[in-house]
Amino acid sequence: MFTGIIEEMGAVTALEQRAGGWHLQVRGRLALEGTRLGDSIAVNGVCLTVTQLGTEQMTFGLAPETLQRTNLGDLRPGDGVNLERALPANGRLGGHFVQGHVDGTGVLAERRQDGDSLRMAVTAAPALLRYIVPKGYVAVDGTSLTAIDVLADRFTFMLVAYTRQHIVLPNRPIGSRVNVEVDILAKYAEKVMTLDR
Repeated sequence: MFTGIIEEMGAVTALEQRAGGWHLQVRGRLALEGTRLGDSIAVNGVCLTVTQLGTEQMTFGLAPETLQRTNLGDLRPGDGVNLERALPANGRLGGHFVQGHVDGTGVLAERRQDGDSLRMAVTAAPALLRYIVPKGYVAVDGTSLTAIDVLADRFTFMLVAYTRQHIVLPNRPIGSRVNVEVDILAKYAEKVMTLDR
């Protein structure tokens, strides 16, 4: 479980196929502190298992499902990524419940200055938008955000100045794919409402 409060921006050092699978290598500093083999780290909002540890970088195995459902396959060496360690049992929940189980991708469609904040829009499929509500939670590339408007083909949100400086999203070009995880509570509520009685 994660909170969507990004701890640091890391950088991709390699994405390669070897021994029949894909491996992502990321450089970081804070995310390495206290991390052991087998621990979970959210990389752009995707819960990944640490398979190798170095002094300045860590490696993760990527399953085919991960590559199909997320934007991790788009990454190239040097690209920035959002990193967050799993929430400890006694930790503070500063964002919202983020599982690191990405529901799908959207496309960064708009970015414009609004005072010292940045207003952004992401287009997404109706299957994702149905779970996003105005003033509700959504995680974009692992960042806990509050949706402003939910339209037929997109949702909007704001990034305050502090957040802009500590996540990779403001640096992504328009047209980039982003990982979207909807609020888990919305999916559970739908499941309960559709159960046969």
